Amino acid sequence: MTSIDSKDIRKIVVACDAGMGSSVMLASQLRKQLKDSGVAVEHTPVNDIPADADVVLCHAGLAARARAAAPGKALVPFQIFLGDPAVTRLVTTIRNGGVVDA
Repeated sequence: MTSIDSKDIRKIVVACDAGMGSSVMLASQLRKQLKDSGVAVEHTPVNDIPADADVVLCHAGLAARARAAAPGKALVPFQIFLGDPAVTRLVTTIRNGGVVDA
């Protein structure tokens, strides 16, 4: 498990596999929610997670592949693309300060 202080988060990557659009919607929603936080949000394939990602968000079914593609990065797996409690906790922690344990 990797932890990161919210003040050290500069880039969140939403990693996907199928490209069906749900993860693109999640990335767009996160950009809006974090607009004034200074945190960039990108969308990438799970096998192409950039090295400068601080936090990786992905569906729980892709977590093992994301860990292999981005070892040492904070990984936040979720079950549902919109309204998942794990994503809500991440946004709240970034806004209010704290540590992301992922």
